[in-house]
Amino acid sequence: MTVPGRRSSTFTRLLRHGFTDPSAAERFLGLPDMASVRTDPVLLDALGAVADPDLALRGLVRLVEAQKPQDRQSLLDTLVSAKPLRDRLLGVLGASEALGDHLARHPSDWKALVTYEAADLHPGVEDFERGLADATDPVMLRVSYRRCLLSIAARDVCGTTDVAETAAELADLATATLRAALAIARTAAPADAAVCRLAVIAMGKCGGHELNYVSDVDVIFVAEPVEGADESKAVQAATRLASHLMRICSETTVEGTIWPVDANLRPEGRNGPLVRTLSSHLAYYQRWAKTWEFQALLKARAVAGDPALGEEYVEAVSPLVWQAAERENFVPDVQKMRRRVVDNIPVAEIERELKLGPGGLRDVEFAVQLLQLVHGRSDATLHSGSTLEALRALAAGGYVGRADAAQMDSAYRFLRAMEHRIQLYRLRRTHLVPEDEADLRRLGRSLGLRTDPVAGLNKEWKRHASVVRRLHEKLFYRPLLDAVAQLTPGETRLSPKAAWQRLEALGYADPGAALRHLEALSSGVTRKAAIQRTLLPVLLGWFADSADPDAGLLGFRKVSDALGKTPWYLRLLRDEGAAAENLARVLSAGRLAPDLLLRAPEAVALLGDPEGLRPRGRDHLEQEILAAVGRADTAEAGVAAARGVRRRELFRTAAADLIGSYGTEESPAEADPGALVDRVGNAVTDLNAATLAGALRAAVREHWGDTLPTRFAVIGMGRFGGREQSYGSDADVLFVHEPREGVDEHEATRAANTVVTEMRRLLQVPTADPPLLIDADLRPEGKSGPLVRTLASYEVYYRRWGLVWESQALLRAEPMAGDMELGRRFVDLVASLRYPAEGLGDDAVREIRRLKARMESERLPRGADPTLHTKLGRGGLSDVEWTVQLFQMRHGWAEPGLRTTRTREALAAAHAAGLVTTEDAQILDEAWVLATRVRNGVMLVRGRAGDTFPSDSRELGAVGRYLGYGPGHVGDMLDDYRRITRRARAVVEELFYGA
Repeated sequence: MTVPGRRSSTFTRLLRHGFTDPSAAERFLGLPDMASVRTDPVLLDALGAVADPDLALRGLVRLVEAQKPQDRQSLLDTLVSAKPLRDRLLGVLGASEALGDHLARHPSDWKALVTYEAADLHPGVEDFERGLADATDPVMLRVSYRRCLLSIAARDVCGTTDVAETAAELADLATATLRAALAIARTAAPADAAVCRLAVIAMGKCGGHELNYVSDVDVIFVAEPVEGADESKAVQAATRLASHLMRICSETTVEGTIWPVDANLRPEGRNGPLVRTLSSHLAYYQRWAKTWEFQALLKARAVAGDPALGEEYVEAVSPLVWQAAERENFVPDVQKMRRRVVDNIPVAEIERELKLGPGGLRDVEFAVQLLQLVHGRSDATLHSGSTLEALRALAAGGYVGRADAAQMDSAYRFLRAMEHRIQLYRLRRTHLVPEDEADLRRLGRSLGLRTDPVAGLNKEWKRHASVVRRLHEKLFYRPLLDAVAQLTPGETRLSPKAAWQRLEALGYADPGAALRHLEALSSGVTRKAAIQRTLLPVLLGWFADSADPDAGLLGFRKVSDALGKTPWYLRLLRDEGAAAENLARVLSAGRLAPDLLLRAPEAVALLGDPEGLRPRGRDHLEQEILAAVGRADTAEAGVAAARGVRRRELFRTAAADLIGSYGTEESPAEADPGALVDRVGNAVTDLNAATLAGALRAAVREHWGDTLPTRFAVIGMGRFGGREQSYGSDADVLFVHEPREGVDEHEATRAANTVVTEMRRLLQVPTADPPLLIDADLRPEGKSGPLVRTLASYEVYYRRWGLVWESQALLRAEPMAGDMELGRRFVDLVASLRYPAEGLGDDAVREIRRLKARMESERLPRGADPTLHTKLGRGGLSDVEWTVQLFQMRHGWAEPGLRTTRTREALAAAHAAGLVTTEDAQILDEAWVLATRVRNGVMLVRGRAGDTFPSDSRELGAVGRYLGYGPGHVGDMLDDYRRITRRARAVVEELFYGA
């Protein structure tokens, strides 16, 4: 008797045995049909051992109630007396609600779990075929299939089979099911069956003998006519049989469905014919197939239909698979395949994705398959469709490290076991780890985690996913180092030929040189070599992701040679998470940044500082440069110091631009290309302005001490004045001076000219640092006019002889160095020229249009493609800038927002003033930003300025990567550039030319 207010002893025992709802369990055990086992300790212990005791008891009660009255006690007696049945039946009921439903609908199927002979432990295809033999229609096939699935699940949850054996049994059951479905289809259409030979080729996980509980079964169909039959009619008949087979397996009936049969891996995918002859398959693969299709064929296996034709197909395509690594586009295809397929995963699900998420099953499978493609051409031991078998073969052959392979094997098995248990619960196709606490608890217990199932599951899952993430790159690169480091005797190593093949497949144009670099960096027993062996596997992966892996590795060797003896260099790369990846991105993205870095390798420290890539303001730069000039003994030494600062800051700007454009594993690429353009323009302009200030100070000190006889200012023009400079931009300037009180004007002018000449000389003295060229051709009278004028002289000239083009050029005038008050007075002086009262007259507008048309016809270089020239081409920089400047000169007098030297600001102001529509403003801005980015990219990649896309394919690919286009998408980049600039030109025709 239970005392009121106290729990019964049964309730307490149920709680202790893992039931989460002991009250409901008590009610189930209290049912009349359960009277004989209600207090049986053997049953309670068995229920407590399963994944979900509540689910198992509920399923058992449903199964007992579904029995005929005379059979109920027989089931319970067998359950209590036969441990194999007890473990199997309760194990399934506690792990799978769907199989519990099946047993409730087909109550005699529990008897399939009674026998426990040695032959039952590992059934093969023939055993499953016997289990499906009575199925003569789709409904019966589903029932028989579930009965067979029941025995597989029972062995799985009881630990009789491991995850690989379970996956193989599921694949064998799928094979038997496809054969049974084809038999049903042939019986329904004997005339079709009589005229064709049809073979079913399993692909994917079924072909690889590693199927999930619920998965699409990927297939390819191949057919031939029987002797004497017409080929086209035979293919049509085979197509009808194949379509019927797919419906038999895929359609939903009163007994549900089996699984979808997916034939989309066939030639041309869903757009291609469902069935082809063998010769048609081979013709497609030899001429049109892509690398991923050969990767898919790794797992091709004949499973149903005509066995001779199936084997003929596999034998015919197998050599093509192992020749895939010799194809022209193999390297870019491999680079694309190595990138995780996460684009289509919702953000909210990516952390729960077992298959496609970072550290997921796809990472293991792709890594193994790609290594098979690379090395399988010369090693037949790698020709396996099974991921785990192939991983073992790769380790045995020295293609991956044994320890790495063992860790990857363990992680893959755990993740597959999780996937199996998740799918088994409701027999639904999913790769998402559940969020519900009860689901996580059942999942954890099913994997043997009993103390704290939820916490234990999360810990183990994250640990194994972390192993996969960490080893994913090491599988590719660690053996390359082992091949050259010559450390541990007796360890099976990658042969020189295999190392060469792997580097070639990863995009290295000169594998021999790459191996020499690796040997130089990692050989020996020093601490330095040990750290390099830790760093290089990851660095090699980042280099391989770039357009020029060879340059990245060579640059890294040069930096390491220069800094290898400094105590902080390797420590920085090892310990500062972002530094190594940032360095890899910078070294492999082009020539400019590595050239700047190698002139002063200590600048690599900037890459490890979170604030190191942030551009420094002009005041800070000018203060540093003027201080350096002040400490120097000569003008040459002072400007050399200033140019050294400029080089370092150009590297900082270029590195930030590259890392922002490429993104890193921790932070995505900058989404707004306009922000990247503005950042570079501001940084380079500030840097050049500070450098000019330093050169001016050095020139004055050398000849006059602290004070020049005349007040002197440098006015920025063009892109310099507009704060839109690129890495290779000259400094367009005007020089203005005003004699100090009591100084003769001729003496003042002579001093000003001396200063200008000295500045230009000092900034171009040949050194290791990039020169800063001063261009004063926008001055009055151009190259024929004096380099320097007084403020009064400028006033007279512009008032009496100024031309429209000179007024247009003055739109960009901005004080940059020297006497800033004099510079502001110059700007005030030209304000009425820049923004004439009441705007430009019609004659002036016609003159500007005439000048623009003449420039288009005369200045475009001979042979240049006008659709791809960023400056003078259709819809390029000149088109957008002249259009914006025309608005400024016509409306700047009335619209204060237009009074700016910056193109994008002026365009935004024109839009705000209603002068340009939103669509037109967006089109012009997009084209200007893109053209500017292309110029920046060309300079970063080639190390010299250019207004057109590079002709070299590797350089063109690197520009594409900088602009966000992946490998193999150069054509898309050029098409997009032409499309965007074509739209911009249409707007220019309307707004500038009035078309």
